[in-house]
Amino acid sequence: MRRINEILAVVILSLMAVLVAAVGMRLYDTYVINKKMELEIRQQEEVRSRNREAHDRVQEMRREIEELSGDRDRLGQFLEEIRMDLGEAIPVTSMMGVDTGGMSGNRERSEEPGMSAFEDAASISGNRISMSDNTMSVSDNADSVSDNQMISDHTRSETVSDNEIISAHASSISSNGTISGNAASISGNSAVSENTTISGNGTLSGNMLDLLPKLEMISPAVTLAQRRQIRSSLEETLLVNWEDQACLEERCVDFSGKKIACLGDSITAAANLEGEAGYLSYSYPSVLKELLGAEEVYNLGIGGSSIGRYWSDAFVERYKQIPEDTNIIIVMGGTNDGFCLSEKEFGNFTERRPWTFCGDLDELMRGLKENYPDADIFFVTPLPNILQDYLMRERTYLLPQKNVADVILTLSAAYDFRVIDLYNSNILDSHDADVVADYMPDGVHANKAGYRILAEHIAAELVRYYEQAVCS
Repeated sequence: MRRINEILAVVILSLMAVLVAAVGMRLYDTYVINKKMELEIRQQEEVRSRNREAHDRVQEMRREIEELSGDRDRLGQFLEEIRMDLGEAIPVTSMMGVDTGGMSGNRERSEEPGMSAFEDAASISGNRISMSDNTMSVSDNADSVSDNQMISDHTRSETVSDNEIISAHASSISSNGTISGNAASISGNSAVSENTTISGNGTLSGNMLDLLPKLEMISPAVTLAQRRQIRSSLEETLLVNWEDQACLEERCVDFSGKKIACLGDSITAAANLEGEAGYLSYSYPSVLKELLGAEEVYNLGIGGSSIGRYWSDAFVERYKQIPEDTNIIIVMGGTNDGFCLSEKEFGNFTERRPWTFCGDLDELMRGLKENYPDADIFFVTPLPNILQDYLMRERTYLLPQKNVADVILTLSAAYDFRVIDLYNSNILDSHDADVVADYMPDGVHANKAGYRILAEHIAAELVRYYEQAVCS
């Protein structure tokens, strides 16, 4: 009996030791987890604090630029200094001193742009997204590729087909490139000149994100830098707006039964106009409703909001405010994200962690896909703005705005969403002093005329997309 009791005692002590060890391990694990959570919360607050400082600085910069916007010469010198400090040589062919008041808004279209100020520029119209891998080059200075897939050499037209070499001015389309049908187009404002390279799989069509490599970083064939080599942003803006108005006048798509939701930041919310009565009527969603005759357009723009969680009113945390019966969802953001992103906050495609741009954008897109399966979803890349470069000059940890645009393009391809690529369009780019003076008085937000141009472009891009399906 004594032996049995001794064995039982040993067993009980052993079990107690195991229990104590298990409890200790559990407590230790809890301690480690709590410490890790505390560290993450502290780091998140540090990021938010840093970003608050950055956004406060952006407000100061907005006021600086607005004070200069009445003097084009001083403004141009100021913007040039910012670009040069970052080592950027951005050609922004100036139209300073030219009265452009009659060239925007509801101007008469009988005076065709491209026949005067744009006479020597090659233009490409249609819907502009392109692929990488094979290479297509369109060169020289007077060839244009348009929706009826013709290249004109002043008095001569030639049809472009598979593997065909166009000899006019030594222009060429190579690497099995195909331009065909009304779907073969590079959007409403593309311009290509000598030595401009368009890369792609050889097929260009309306909204061609389905051809983009899944989760590979890509750049549009005609980039912002290439467009800047051809014409200034003001020239591009006026030309594109003329084409957009023509598209809207001739549209054959009926939006009268459509409900559209616009998720966005202060640009969607019509910042700059808050002091005017009924200012929201000038916002791009309100003008969009007017232009398309849609049944309803919901304005879900909140000033200062970002796509990711490292700033305020993140899209990823409020997208479910979009009404369930919405037919078309337009997501335009990334400007405020640009004022926040270091490499750490940017993240990567492999991990796609929350609290990173890649992770939160992926979560937003996945959520939209799952919660609004019947809606057509469009993402809009941010307009390039001089404030990003101005802030980067002082905060060297920030990434270029192009990184934000590239991720939106790439993830949209993965989710099969359409993209309206404002970043690479060269329209309303506040690196151009004339654009700031006429349309973007604080370097990032538009005035009434600027918001209308933005609305007309988004409306025209929607029309172009739906016309391919409905009217072809």
